[in-house]
Amino acid sequence: MEAVMLDRAVVRAGELMAPSDTLTVVTADHSHVFSFGGNTLRGSSIFGLAPKKAKDKRAYTSILYGNGPGYSVRDGGRPAASLPAVAEEEDPSFWNKQAAAAIEASFKIQPRTNEAKNLIIFLGDGFGIPSITATRILNGQLQGKLGPETPLALDSFPYTALSKTYSVDRQVPDSAATATAYLCGVKSNYKTLGLSAAARYSQCNTTKGNEVISVLERARNAGKSVGIVTTTRVQHASPSGTYAHVVDRNWYADASMPQEAISQGCKDIAWQLVHNVDINVILGGGRKYMTPAGTPDPEYPNDETERGMRNDTLNLIDMWLQTHQGARYVWNRTELLNASADPNVNYLMGLFEPMDMKYEPVRNKTLDPSLTEMTEAAITILSRNPKGFYLFVEGGRIDHGHHEGMAKRALMEAVEFDNAIRRAGDLTDEADTLTVVTADHSHVFSFGGYTLRGTSIFGLAPLKATDLKSYTSILYGNGPGYLGGNRTELNENITESYDYMQQSAVPLASESHGGEDVAILAKGPMAYLFRGVQEQTYIAHVMAYAACLEPYTDCRQRNAAPPARATPLALLLPALFLPLFY
Repeated sequence: MEAVMLDRAVVRAGELMAPSDTLTVVTADHSHVFSFGGNTLRGSSIFGLAPKKAKDKRAYTSILYGNGPGYSVRDGGRPAASLPAVAEEEDPSFWNKQAAAAIEASFKIQPRTNEAKNLIIFLGDGFGIPSITATRILNGQLQGKLGPETPLALDSFPYTALSKTYSVDRQVPDSAATATAYLCGVKSNYKTLGLSAAARYSQCNTTKGNEVISVLERARNAGKSVGIVTTTRVQHASPSGTYAHVVDRNWYADASMPQEAISQGCKDIAWQLVHNVDINVILGGGRKYMTPAGTPDPEYPNDETERGMRNDTLNLIDMWLQTHQGARYVWNRTELLNASADPNVNYLMGLFEPMDMKYEPVRNKTLDPSLTEMTEAAITILSRNPKGFYLFVEGGRIDHGHHEGMAKRALMEAVEFDNAIRRAGDLTDEADTLTVVTADHSHVFSFGGYTLRGTSIFGLAPLKATDLKSYTSILYGNGPGYLGGNRTELNENITESYDYMQQSAVPLASESHGGEDVAILAKGPMAYLFRGVQEQTYIAHVMAYAACLEPYTDCRQRNAAPPARATPLALLLPALFLPLFY
């Protein structure tokens, strides 16, 4: 309620002042370990209950805190810093010079108003703003630095905005409805893909006539090459938003569908992958959904659980190869690198796991390519088209790590996601390539506890809780890490483990998405249009407009851009937190 009054004061101040002579800044001093999630229905009270009960059969609220008001200091005064302070930071001139340099750099940024030849969208699945900050700290610490001062590649993007992630029927969305929003420009219902909100979850007969078209498909229709890259299966919710129209995001293969839906003419997502849109590059996991039931997997030939699962006996990989000239299929890293180096390859499908790809820290670096390597291969092939390209790149397993309540898995994926962003920047020209980085939604992930600078992001808060036991800085509002009254003493040998599951406030088998706004970061032609707080659908529309794609084919006649200037994320990021945490 205090935050509501703050917003009213902002509104009233705007009424009393003229923007022509008054600079108004809204920001926050810090965040809190506050989260809200639980896939609540749209229209539910923000203080209400999640629609399903927790594992203990009890209701829980959408709003949760990672730690709470019972926290008190029991170990005396604040201990000394674990790492020496950076001496130069003790001098005020350090901060003054840094700010002056940032202002000067901002003055040099000019909006690019030309048509974009190339479009790239980097989608961090579940990569909310708290995850961005934690990734920055981890990335810096992996380089032997304190952490928060070390910029990510995405921090250099000059234009930023916030995206509202709710779907038509849910206050806290899933990745299918959000994919429809940022890829197609239309909000939809929970668990539906590539369809308007007139379609109903799992009701096949509501599909026809409610299809919406992605920017990827519009780019292909305009003669550009197009591609999708993901660390999940290529039939997963986020990538399939570029090509599929389906009332159930889990219809990966025909074997995943009810017979009624098949008899009504609905098609599974894998079938749609090779039939709906002429996609040049397809890289990720998902082999088992493409081949007939019982087909041995090339990497795990003796594992029956990893074999093909199609009941219709179709080999979709072979079908795809037969219908494209200059096409190649690969299933391991060596084949990928060879194919991308071959100038005669114009179509490439690479499926590197039966389902999702392995997490980055345990990836088989001989057999499985990294997200960065897949991104480079995709750009190399797509760039052969003189008309340009559209590329979707997803760090999809950030989301999976959070769902498992294992922050190290999520954040190591996020570091690699940022590496891919950096490499794409090396391979493209900002003058003709619009690059957008965003998330589909957040998670009920938080980190707090007044940790000392330089403390491992996976480490312990400096003071103990009221039960006299240690707790980690990272906590989840809900998830599988719930311990009830059985909290055990922790040490950093435990919490630094790849498999460590951070504690949560409410027991769920799978930690839930968060409902707060997420960041949009952009550079390149028309990137200056990303500003303020926007609906998630805005992303698709700006990308289409930037490249003069349907329905903006008349954009070539646009007037000169307004005299807008941008500010780097380093200056804007504090303001992003204000709407998120009260």
